[in-house]
Amino acid sequence: MRSRLAARSARLVLAAAAVTALAATTTACDPEDVADAGSSTAPSAVASANSGGSDNSSSGSPSTSGSTAGGSNSGGSSAGGSKSGGSSDKADSGDGKKGGYGQSCGTNDLDFTVTSESQAGGYYLVTAKAKFGITCYLEVNTPSVSFGSGADGVASPVGQGGEDPIKLTGSAVAYTGINPKTTNSDAGKEFENVIIATTEDDPNPAELKLPDPANVDKPIVTNWATNRAEAVPVIA
Repeated sequence: MRSRLAARSARLVLAAAAVTALAATTTACDPEDVADAGSSTAPSAVASANSGGSDNSSSGSPSTSGSTAGGSNSGGSSAGGSKSGGSSDKADSGDGKKGGYGQSCGTNDLDFTVTSESQAGGYYLVTAKAKFGITCYLEVNTPSVSFGSGADGVASPVGQGGEDPIKLTGSAVAYTGINPKTTNSDAGKEFENVIIATTEDDPNPAELKLPDPANVDKPIVTNWATNRAEAVPVIA
């Protein structure tokens, strides 16, 4: 009986020892397992977080990049507009019909004033100035001048004064002098206006109001000059 109890007790002790050893082994393995599990889980969590962040970032990125792109496009558009505007403002001033350099002065490119002068028996002084923003050249030295539409009202050039060509821009002016009557007779017609053009075939001649009515008979006209003293019409 005792030997049975002893054998049973021995088995129980061995079993208890085995359980204790097993528990110790399990406890010893748990930290590594947990570490392994943690390390194997961590990358997946990080990847997931990164992936989630990347998704958020990518979902935010289109909106941000779209906004940036929009800003960039808008900025580019602005820059383009400014450039194009700068380019257009330069094209208008450099190549424009009215702002171009080197173009011949058309009559409608100029502003005219007429004054009555007493020298040389009396004449009309016409002053020509380029309109605002225009630079042009009087390439034809003598203006085309007439009183009325008849051939007898056309002023003959006296060939005095003048430079060729004369550049008109800003405050620069050119002068021409018109003597409406060069005869000593009582003949003549009265006119209140004079017609002037930079060339004979100019399609837009200017009709200028005279300061006082002119008795016209064999009128004469000087060349364009930058010195008004050269614009006093005198028959040599």
